[in-house]
Amino acid sequence: MKIAIIGAGAGIGLQAVKQALKKGHSVTALSTNTDQLPDHPQMIKIKGNATSFADLKNAIQGSDAVLITVGTKNKKATTLFSDIAKTLIEVGNDLDFSSPVLTITGFGAGESKGYLSFFMRTVISLFLKEQYINKTIMEELITGSTLKWEIIRPGMLTDGSQTSSYKAISGLQKGMKVGKVSRTEVARFLIDEAENQTMLYQYVALTN
Repeated sequence: MKIAIIGAGAGIGLQAVKQALKKGHSVTALSTNTDQLPDHPQMIKIKGNATSFADLKNAIQGSDAVLITVGTKNKKATTLFSDIAKTLIEVGNDLDFSSPVLTITGFGAGESKGYLSFFMRTVISLFLKEQYINKTIMEELITGSTLKWEIIRPGMLTDGSQTSSYKAISGLQKGMKVGKVSRTEVARFLIDEAENQTMLYQYVALTN
């Protein structure tokens, strides 16, 4: 299948690229920095911006699934995530896009904020508050659109290796515990879900 990975240059996106190619998929990889992306006959690299209508349209057109994995190290107020969502919706409408769009935000966005552990609530409040405010807006825009959406909310991301022990939890449940999960495991979930969607139109928490 043809998978478009938006934010493919590092982190979850880069791991998803590697895993998709290993499984024989064709990949279109969009990133502002393509230096870390491997050369591969099954991959098209696009150096561009996910907030650009032309770049995003070029990346997702004709794809069987889209993975939105954009992150930022900017801890100040940002509109990056909501800007991507707005552009994605515009492109989707223009293309009459019907393939699934799997979007990474984070556990702590939207209503999941009320289910955070004390530790994670403190971390987000001190260091990631502005990111999560904008990720919440991103979720609201995408889920209110005509896109075939799925929102994936990982717990605290690590650089650990892939295991078979991670959990995908649909919905919000009293007493739920969402802790660490590796970027490699998140990428694995994304590729598996792209191949066989089992949680469309759901909010999915990922944790070890």
